[in-house]
Amino acid sequence: MMKFNDNLPQKNQNNWQHQLDKFVKANQKELAALAWGLNLEKGETDKTIGIDLKGTPKFVYFSKAAIETLNRNVDGKIQEVLGLIDSYRPEIEVLMIAIGDIQIKLVYFQPEISPPNCFEQLGHNVDGLLEILETGMSECIKL
Repeated sequence: MMKFNDNLPQKNQNNWQHQLDKFVKANQKELAALAWGLNLEKGETDKTIGIDLKGTPKFVYFSKAAIETLNRNVDGKIQEVLGLIDSYRPEIEVLMIAIGDIQIKLVYFQPEISPPNCFEQLGHNVDGLLEILETGMSECIKL
């Protein structure tokens, strides 16, 4: 987790991250399915799936250039994130970057069932998964 401002009370800094952790844990299969479905849709690209938690939570894409710029702006403090992005294997793991008010959080895990199998088992298309997960985030995560 990268903090952009250490002057906020600790409770506010950890609240959304804790809520996101709980959401990810409860929705690993759906998130893995979505990650795979989006990977199929976008094909080869330098974009990373993101979660924008400002306002109504929604999934977005971040270009590698934008993440590299952010890394430079924070004096290389998220260099490890760039390394994970470079070695990301969508067929076996999930990688997303969540952005709150002034912090980012990495969502990175290897589900019990591979992302392609999660996508197949759930039987939802990408739009359906986006709707389910964005609605769930709206109900569970408050900045």
